[in-house]
Amino acid sequence: MNEKFCGFLWGVLFGTAGITLLSSKDAKKAYTHVTAAVLRGKDDVVKKATILRENCEDIYADANDINEKRAEAEEAKIIADARRIVEEADSKKAADEA
Repeated sequence: MNEKFCGFLWGVLFGTAGITLLSSKDAKKAYTHVTAAVLRGKDDVVKKATILRENCEDIYADANDINEKRAEAEEAKIIADARRIVEEADSKKAADEA
């Protein structure tokens, strides 16, 4: 017989045996358990992703608060410096007039 034909026959034989094994009750039970484990893993990943997303949202909100407070402090400093300059100018003007 031709070598390729023999290889083909062996492939058909193993393929048929493989299909029989894969469609058995035991194989179905194993597939079910593996699928259940994958679904549990997926649920765990989704829970952890949700926690991570919530933590990132909290961090982002806190960072915005920090930046707003920093901007307010900078603005207050600028206003205080401007008031001091105006007061010094007024004092100098009053001293010059006296």
